[in-house]
Amino acid sequence: MNFETKLEQYGATLISNVDRLNAQNASELKAELVLLNNKGINNIIVDLSETKYCDSSGLSALLMGNRLCKDTSGKFILCGLQDNVMKMIKIAQLDKVLLFEENHTAAISTIKA
Repeated sequence: MNFETKLEQYGATLISNVDRLNAQNASELKAELVLLNNKGINNIIVDLSETKYCDSSGLSALLMGNRLCKDTSGKFILCGLQDNVMKMIKIAQLDKVLLFEENHTAAISTIKA
């Protein structure tokens, strides 16, 4: 499986196990995000520590997750971003839209705040 979901007290963490978040696996990420949203989970952390590249399809999936959480007054946080992934996010000017934390612990603190 490309994405691992861990349900936790604050919501859920989605761990990416893919090297490249692209058109081949972005639909799977979207499906996981919709499934969590349908379960009433509106605080989601996406851990991208293992992901070294993200294309527009991957960015689209992340934006959809952000929208689903915001629409239900939750928080959507990305953590563990590699430099190349962060560069793509900045090029697309999504650094003004998405929330980031350095690691999972910091992301949990942001949700609890």
